[in-house]
Amino acid sequence: MRTLVAAAAGLAAVATSAFPASAIKYGDLDAGEHPYVGLMVAYTWNDVNGDTVQTDDELFAGWRCTGTQMDADTFLTAGHCTFGADAVAVWYGDNLQDVRLGREFVTLAGAIDQSSALAADAWSYDAIYHPEYDDAAFYLHDVGVVDQMTLAEGTTFETYGELPELGYWDEQLALTKNARDSYETVGYGLQWAMPTRGDSDPSVNNQARLDQADWVKYKAGGVLVNNRQFGAGPGQDSYVVLSSNAHTGGTCSGDSGGPTFVEDTTTVVAVTSFGMNETCAGSSGVYRIDTVDDLAWLGQFIG
Repeated sequence: MRTLVAAAAGLAAVATSAFPASAIKYGDLDAGEHPYVGLMVAYTWNDVNGDTVQTDDELFAGWRCTGTQMDADTFLTAGHCTFGADAVAVWYGDNLQDVRLGREFVTLAGAIDQSSALAADAWSYDAIYHPEYDDAAFYLHDVGVVDQMTLAEGTTFETYGELPELGYWDEQLALTKNARDSYETVGYGLQWAMPTRGDSDPSVNNQARLDQADWVKYKAGGVLVNNRQFGAGPGQDSYVVLSSNAHTGGTCSGDSGGPTFVEDTTTVVAVTSFGMNETCAGSSGVYRIDTVDDLAWLGQFIG
């Protein structure tokens, strides 16, 4: 799921039956390996003012996700991360606990105020999702971009993420298991999960979850399990399934949209989309972006 940002009470991970998801579970600190991967906070207008002029002070934090800087002004993420967003702010640091605790991010005006040491590194009012994206079936076209980004003074990149070649995953699926590539997924958020027990104290259980959602950038390996249609039908293979366990690492409920790289490269072959269950066990789904449709759409923004 994308993680909701509660304006007055920290973070709240709200489960849905579809489990759109993901941050890193059983991972390692990224430690500067992917400086072009960032945490995004999506903002929406506060509608209580009716017809009055809207300002950045009325753009409130709604949820957070992960994404990848693909060129100087384009950030790649999941479609369900940009859907409904009126603005976005992005931070690229490895450890953003101070940003979370400082709470300048609550309004966009606070987030982009460069007089603060906790200010965002980039922002935009142009959050876009795939034209065929449907929030009720997010897994079919779950890709989005933040375009026309403004970079704060001093924010620069030596390297960007790169788009995959057409049909990358089809080639991988045709290989034997030992001949396939290895993967690395990057994200911020929940590093582990456990079911809520009916006989436990909810405040204790929730705090255990929150303590693992400190806005720290993690990475984890991944092994290709298979390709699934998820009810889409033939010719609509929209995602692949990667392992998610203590041995390989994987994704977990928290923030979505993070990249899956071919290991030791900058090539983004998928964006994190969803988990199979609330404890993040077994496997997770990443949305493949190597199809004709997706590469053509992304090519409009990423140059």
